[in-house]
Amino acid sequence: MSSGGSPPHIQPGERLVLFDGVCRLCNGWAKFLIRHDRQRRFRLAAVQSPEGRAILAWFGLPLERFDTMAYVEAGELFVRSTAVLRILGQLDWPWRALGLLRLCPRWLRDWAYDRIALNRYRLFGRYDSCLLPDPDHARRFLHD
Repeated sequence: MSSGGSPPHIQPGERLVLFDGVCRLCNGWAKFLIRHDRQRRFRLAAVQSPEGRAILAWFGLPLERFDTMAYVEAGELFVRSTAVLRILGQLDWPWRALGLLRLCPRWLRDWAYDRIALNRYRLFGRYDSCLLPDPDHARRFLHD
């Protein structure tokens, strides 16, 4: 992990969701956030984008194969089930209630998360390349 400062491309106070841009499930998650994040709390970036890769590198995460969703808030990195549940806990009801699953032991939550994450391409499929955001949603994505 970097020794100080803020992750690149992230402005103070921004909350960033990093997702696999070729995964159909992950793209569905990004679309879900666009639809349900009415307060526009979250920005999005595919891990395959230059910005996503720079942020992964800043946190010392692998660039070639990244098998989880990551969430950055206040310069802190959250991954796996903790990332998902922190995000859900900030959405409107009823999604916010799912954030209470954080009360379950993390090892159990992460075990369930990993079963899906490691099989996501087989279960849900993948795109040949990252999908581009709709023009209406482009401002929700992190890019220079």
